[in-house]
Amino acid sequence: MSTPDQISFLVAFAAGVLSFLSPCVLPLVPSYLGFITGMTLEEMGGRRRIAMTHALLFVLGFGLIFVILGASATALGSALKYYQVWLQRVGGVLIILFGLYALGVFKFAFLQQEQRVHLDRKPLGYLGSVLVGMAFAAGWTPCIGPILGGILGMAATQGDVGRGMALLGTYSAGLAVPFLVAAWAMESFLDWFQRFRKYLPWVMRASGVLLIFVGLLMVTGEFTRLAGWLQSLTPEFLKGRL
Repeated sequence: MSTPDQISFLVAFAAGVLSFLSPCVLPLVPSYLGFITGMTLEEMGGRRRIAMTHALLFVLGFGLIFVILGASATALGSALKYYQVWLQRVGGVLIILFGLYALGVFKFAFLQQEQRVHLDRKPLGYLGSVLVGMAFAAGWTPCIGPILGGILGMAATQGDVGRGMALLGTYSAGLAVPFLVAAWAMESFLDWFQRFRKYLPWVMRASGVLLIFVGLLMVTGEFTRLAGWLQSLTPEFLKGRL
């Protein structure tokens, strides 16, 4: 894997973690877990394996949708391969706009509209957890939208569909790992959340700064140069393992 790819995947994973920590996802994690498992928080602590199975199926559901979105974005970018340089610049501008939105500089009307799928009852069985995960991914909420949009913008500049899918798979992993940790240790997660709640506004600001930084690198063509500089700092014994 080349150094630019490594940086892209690192950014995608960090974006997934920031999505999990966003104000419209993190506070709802206990509700999602209770909904997909059908258990109370106390029951989850005593039946961790069942809770984890439902949580794994849930993240599989939203990961599937995100990967399909990544494939679509990359396929569109590949169709415009002749304009690859301009596509990267336009993608960078869009990512900057998403970053400014996350910072609250201005608002996009289409991102202000709540489009999350609401389910009154979870479908029966383990398949229901997959479907709820897919419904979660299909929601373009004001918080997660800018971050996901930025990663899709990066996916559109990838050389082939496989890399675009891998990029969104990495984003999904960044969102999934803390969700699974919460499912395994719900009581500890709730204690941590009470302490972390006051930092939620800063999560969106950090997301905005990350998106603007990546967007600027793409617009100026410095993304590859940064990767080359970082590669020059990598010790030789590590290069052989990467």
